[in-house]
Amino acid sequence: MLDISEDGRTWVLSGPASSYAVHVTDRDELLHLHWGARIGLADAEALAVRPLPEYWPFESPLDGREEYPVEGGPRFVRPALSLRTPERRGTEWTYEGHDAEGGELRLRFRDGDLTVTLHYRMRSSADVVERWVTLDNRGPAVEVLRADSATWTLPDRDTWRLSQLHGRWGAESRLERSVLTHGEKVIGSRRGHTGHQHLPWVALDTDATEERGEVYGCALGWSGSWRIAVAQLPDARVQITGGAGYDESGLLTLGTGESYTTPVFAGLWSDGGHGGASRAWHAYQRAYVIPDADQDRPVLFNSWEATEFDISEEQQRVLAERAAAMGVELFVVDDGWFGARTSDRAGLGDWTPNPDRFPGGLKPLADHVHGLGMQFGIWVEPEMVNPDSDLYRAHPDWVQYQPGRKRTEFRNQLVLNLAREDVQEYLWRQLDGLLSSAPIDYVKWDFNRCFTDAGWPDDLYPQRLWVDHVHALYALLDRLRAAHPGVAFESCSGGGGRIDLGVLGRTDQVWTSDNTDPLDRLAIQHGFSQVHPARAMAAWVTDSPNAMLNQRASSLRFRFVSAMAGVLGVGGDLTKWTQEELAEARDWVGLYKEIRPVVQRGDLYRLRPPEGGLSAVQYVLGDETVVLAWLQAQRYGEPVPALRLRGLDPAASYECLETGEVHRGAVLLHHGLRVGLRGDLDATVVRLRRK
Repeated sequence: MLDISEDGRTWVLSGPASSYAVHVTDRDELLHLHWGARIGLADAEALAVRPLPEYWPFESPLDGREEYPVEGGPRFVRPALSLRTPERRGTEWTYEGHDAEGGELRLRFRDGDLTVTLHYRMRSSADVVERWVTLDNRGPAVEVLRADSATWTLPDRDTWRLSQLHGRWGAESRLERSVLTHGEKVIGSRRGHTGHQHLPWVALDTDATEERGEVYGCALGWSGSWRIAVAQLPDARVQITGGAGYDESGLLTLGTGESYTTPVFAGLWSDGGHGGASRAWHAYQRAYVIPDADQDRPVLFNSWEATEFDISEEQQRVLAERAAAMGVELFVVDDGWFGARTSDRAGLGDWTPNPDRFPGGLKPLADHVHGLGMQFGIWVEPEMVNPDSDLYRAHPDWVQYQPGRKRTEFRNQLVLNLAREDVQEYLWRQLDGLLSSAPIDYVKWDFNRCFTDAGWPDDLYPQRLWVDHVHALYALLDRLRAAHPGVAFESCSGGGGRIDLGVLGRTDQVWTSDNTDPLDRLAIQHGFSQVHPARAMAAWVTDSPNAMLNQRASSLRFRFVSAMAGVLGVGGDLTKWTQEELAEARDWVGLYKEIRPVVQRGDLYRLRPPEGGLSAVQYVLGDETVVLAWLQAQRYGEPVPALRLRGLDPAASYECLETGEVHRGAVLLHHGLRVGLRGDLDATVVRLRRK
């Protein structure tokens, strides 16, 4: 919903529970008025007539109040827009007008031959404000040093607390909350992709709990280098500025007639605490971001941890038959099926099946998998190349590199310069031909190293590859999805190195972490759930002890219940599982299929965080509720505390649905509001249905 004042200088966007309001003064200053609980146009107009405070020349009355601060003029805060021409630097704009169409508000400002358009959109069914900026140049070339998507202004409060998700490879998405102090807190990635170190999301609150209190959150939809700066200004006001690129070294140049559109930086206000904010983010992504989110994702098996690079068609057939007997619905051949790929030293870039391992190509195996009643998927890493590959030998200039410098290799590979049109066309031909050569239903798209020598010697403005690489990635994914609408895509980057709203708009799910230890995964999944839904979160059951990271042993029950909190997958070596393990796994897979609609499409309630002995999550969809609980430790024989459920009608009765030994031991107490976990179980699943 959008309300506009009669003079066309005050605007209020409203969702179900919140409003966002801005105002242009007679001096063409764009001021932020309100972000929070829902207000009317009259309320916004009353805020608009309040005079700006007077300051000594050491401070600016605009700082902390301006909607989108540009570089230049009476401003001292971090600019969201920084431009340079041979004659001048900065922006001195005037308000030109506005228009609204389809729920989108566009505010236009002009600085000479450059038009700066601020875009706002708030869907009627969501309290998420989407913001982005378009630059249109009609004059001489302009260098864009920085063009952030938005600056968010928070209301006056005494003390703010900042939430962020930090980590590293194998330990992504760990939640951290800290008091915000004066100055700036800057997070981001200078690595060319979203990164394992931070997810592009922050949240601020004063005293919110899991289910009560105001929470302001912002999430950036960009899969390359990025930056979010949270600043507590001298007068205690707080602003959040974010967008593509990490610094001001330059994004791109705009020639005559060229334009640039920033990624979306989305903001959300909720008065339902951190849990309410998470549920709002999840609902927004399922409705407007993730493709086909109303369709539940299948249970998959991935061959990597069973075989690594030592694969063959016959071996994959054996694994597929065991996976099908377990109830798996999607069989995925991971790395090692193509080119000279017998290790990570060769083959990347040569996307044709290895003739020794797959003499008839992928089609015979895909047909066999389909005959077993499963879909068929493959692993690719299109943005990378091994020096030992036919592609690199033919086109060594197609990689990112600095002239006269050593080409740094990570994992024995280099990064293709996807900003080049010839590289884009090569990858399109290779991948389109691959998906046309066999009945492939799913692609796991990996990205296993960061940018290092990000050079482009033949280009007049080589810095643009940081932005153009991501735009080319998006265009390639969009083109492949349009040409092969039945193929689903998963985003992977050595685990959770490329998870953001931008890539989620083009993929069906994301690989959360290479760490498949079920206990470690509880904390990773807890952090992931702060902003992203279970529908997008891939999670695997792998072998015990966990061979990749910590050698920790865990029960099959604990491994399955941990992975059932998202999109369930299996990644162990099924040829080494006992018949008893395979039978138990079949029961767990069957149970997951029953609860899958509730887990993947339901509202999430985090009942207990994974910090103490007992942790649990709850999903609610219609009349059905699913609780997943994990008993991590039990000290001194203390009783296991009961879990108070959320999101249910306290006046209603709920029955516990028993479906087999795999989750018995759950008991129902207090008219469906509490469940208990038997102390001899390390994990359990509880299903409730309203009578």
